[in-house]
Amino acid sequence: MNGPWDVSSDCTPDCAAHAVPRVPATVVARRGAVFAHAVRRALTDGTRLADPVRLRGHAAALLDALGIRVEGAAALTAGDGPGTLVVANHISWLDILALLAVEPVTLLAKREVGGWPVVGGLARRAGTHFIDRTHPRRLPDSVRQVAELLRSGRSVAVFPQATTWCTTEQGAFRRATFQAALDAGAPVRPVTLDYTQQGLPSTVAAFCGEDTFAGSLRRVLAARGLTIRVTAHAALTAADGDLDRRELAARAARAVRGGQLSPASAAVAGAAVRRASAAAAPALSAPVPSAPAPSVPAPGTAASSPSPRIPSASAPVPPHSPLPDTPLRDTPAHV
Repeated sequence: MNGPWDVSSDCTPDCAAHAVPRVPATVVARRGAVFAHAVRRALTDGTRLADPVRLRGHAAALLDALGIRVEGAAALTAGDGPGTLVVANHISWLDILALLAVEPVTLLAKREVGGWPVVGGLARRAGTHFIDRTHPRRLPDSVRQVAELLRSGRSVAVFPQATTWCTTEQGAFRRATFQAALDAGAPVRPVTLDYTQQGLPSTVAAFCGEDTFAGSLRRVLAARGLTIRVTAHAALTAADGDLDRRELAARAARAVRGGQLSPASAAVAGAAVRRASAAAAPALSAPVPSAPAPSVPAPGTAASSPSPRIPSASAPVPPHSPLPDTPLRDTPAHV
């Protein structure tokens, strides 16, 4: 960790594994040569790489050189007016190429990304805004800059999990960049990035922990039938229910995970349910006035009014009840 605002992942390079047999060594060598050529072409574009059409073309060419298909969304921005804050789960360095291949947007990334081989150079030339997590006092200024970009009509893509994880279900969404969307009145587009090999879920592209770019690239070059599916969910806005950044981040996380809670959020939810049950226990244990016993008709006589029904002691729980978020506070480590 480089500072108090850094986020660490439980995932390690051991999480990355092929779901199907690798391609032959001849295919690996051919892909490597084509990829190196595509990288040289992109880097020699210099500042012209910031042009959206050229940027999208280079991103698609790099993925094609690796034998990777991109499926799903045709666009990421939502409507006219302010730009869209695109929020996605973070699994690999390939996430950046996948988003840019769908629609070139301004990227917001941690400072370390600028030093990554290949992707770092492309990110810098594409106009990526980098966050220095070693100086949490700069966070308000970063939020202000993102809000200004959104107001100007430029869409910004961020990875609110703040680091990479091997699967979609892990990693809490940090809330700071959602404040920028609220300040700019901009919509938030949750996006899910899924990796499969020949239709099977795969972690081969995961770039986690102490993994090196060279090691990750070797796995990707050898991956058979690797596909990145980009799923753009319905856009969220503050008008959806007077949302604050906490609830906006929570809704975006649920959308990205397909309605599932992360393990940390599930623990919070479980604690909330237990607290609610404990609070309701005294009320349920209170004596209930006895109802008069229904009369039993004599044989051969007509029955009187139907027996009274005893109400159930448990009331239905409203769906989507807001859950407290007490374990996460608005401190630099949780934004």
